[in-house]
Amino acid sequence: MAKGLGKGLSALFPGESLSEQEKVEHIHVKSIKPNPYQPRKVFAKEAIEELSDSIQEHGILQPIIVRKIGTAYEIVAGERRVRAAKMAGEDEVPAIIRQLTDEETMEIAILENLQREDLTPIEEAEAYNQLMDNLRLTQEQLAFRLGKSRSHIANHIRLLALPEKVRVFITERTLSMGHGRALLGLQKKAQILPIAERVLKEGLNVRQLERLVQQLNENVPRETKDEKKDLFLQERESTLRDYLGTSVKIKKTKNKGKIEIEFFSEEDLERILELLKES
Repeated sequence: MAKGLGKGLSALFPGESLSEQEKVEHIHVKSIKPNPYQPRKVFAKEAIEELSDSIQEHGILQPIIVRKIGTAYEIVAGERRVRAAKMAGEDEVPAIIRQLTDEETMEIAILENLQREDLTPIEEAEAYNQLMDNLRLTQEQLAFRLGKSRSHIANHIRLLALPEKVRVFITERTLSMGHGRALLGLQKKAQILPIAERVLKEGLNVRQLERLVQQLNENVPRETKDEKKDLFLQERESTLRDYLGTSVKIKKTKNKGKIEIEFFSEEDLERILELLKES
């Protein structure tokens, strides 16, 4: 699966021609278990209701994909259809049963949802993180295989450095990805959660939050203006920042120097260390 990520997956999804050994079977909804690797945490009630109405009128047009686990069937792709079928009162759903490993099941679930492009920013970030961990890919390699920009991947993964409560706000869509990115710009990371709560209370938009962050950062002591970095160090900081998806500072004295890499949690530290091993 790793070699063909994003390309060669078409045969794994519904709507494609089946192999000679495969057929569509009807399985009882009570025997179906959810996918433990499902990246989607939020299923919009209205969307499930609309799909349920469609199923009542037209039936399920595309079979789901499952794999056999003991006497039950685990969803690989099609959890929305199963939820909607249950809501519509259906006893059975059409399914394609495939023999898949845990790794393949996770990849298909993630890629199916990424292709729909309606995951929340946090769900999307977690999906990218899972794929990188599972397939041992760098952000650049993942971006290439998914046909997305390197900055798109990095900007999403950076959101995972936000405090858990702020990530919940973004998942619930009470804060946007733009809000999250602005909050990460705070020099004092302890301010992130209280400022996020202030944004919700005062209904600040992204531009207003960016101005607030700028004002707060102006009160944080900085290096004296005489200690101007040369362009070479600035460029190297920028390169490392883009690659690692976090703040990087290079400090140089006459004969030595140091590189400071910022992380926000144990998980974020592990992510950075993995990237450094690969470089």
